[in-house]
Amino acid sequence: MERTAFGSAYRPGGDEVLARSAAVLAWSSGLGFGLPGLYAIAHLVRHGEIATFLGYPTYGHGVFENRCGIRTTVPLLSAFVVVCAAECGAGALLWRQRRAGAALALVLLPAETVFWVGFSLPYGPVAAAARTALVLRYRRRVPGRARKLA
Repeated sequence: MERTAFGSAYRPGGDEVLARSAAVLAWSSGLGFGLPGLYAIAHLVRHGEIATFLGYPTYGHGVFENRCGIRTTVPLLSAFVVVCAAECGAGALLWRQRRAGAALALVLLPAETVFWVGFSLPYGPVAAAARTALVLRYRRRVPGRARKLA
């Protein structure tokens, strides 16, 4: 635990724990899918085929490839990497307990879902379910800014 200037232990409040836990999950998903996505793009551009990891295709053989063809993989994967970067941004905002981070995490969820289904990524929804539960609890516990009535 961190110590304050007066020597007492710093204990984060429940709202901070919710926000920071959601932030860690957002970063995990954003980096966990985004960085390999960059590698997959580079591999596909260089070799003209989907990269494999431990014998499994990375970002291939899913709905996108089956319905749209491999030629669409680079643009779709590039868009997914941008969504992953935005998710990391949501994590940064959540870490600082900004409600905008919670809103961004929720807004990104439908786009992420499209990519998880399209690229057949089974672990994305699991992490997103936990992150979304934390974000919703956080939003419910932390009131928004008071709106001025004109």
